[in-house]
Amino acid sequence: NSRGTTSLLKDSIPVTEFSASGLFEGHDLLRRGFTSVKNELLPSHPLEFSEKNFQLNQDKTNFDTLRNIQGLHAPLKLQMEFRAVKQVQRLPFLHSSNVALDTLRGIDECISFEDILN
Repeated sequence: NSRGTTSLLKDSIPVTEFSASGLFEGHDLLRRGFTSVKNELLPSHPLEFSEKNFQLNQDKTNFDTLRNIQGLHAPLKLQMEFRAVKQVQRLPFLHSSNVALDTLRGIDECISFEDILN
């Protein structure tokens, strides 16, 4: 019964044994993609993670304050408006300025570092 023999072999030999492992293992581009040193690096400073998530933390603080002052409906309404504005963008090859999102956040009148150097 050849069918039983192949299923027996398939179940008894793990697939990982066929892969090259050890000191001289090459990088498999088809399975792992291109290597990127940037993805493997840790943040160089403790504040780097905080600065990357500054706008998210600012929005969360504003929503908490708004909820305490006006109730639950105000931050929910604002979040729905944020999602609706984020969905409307230009074509993929054109840069979208997100003017409506800046207006909702209240940063449309401020000139920041990102405005000058993209």
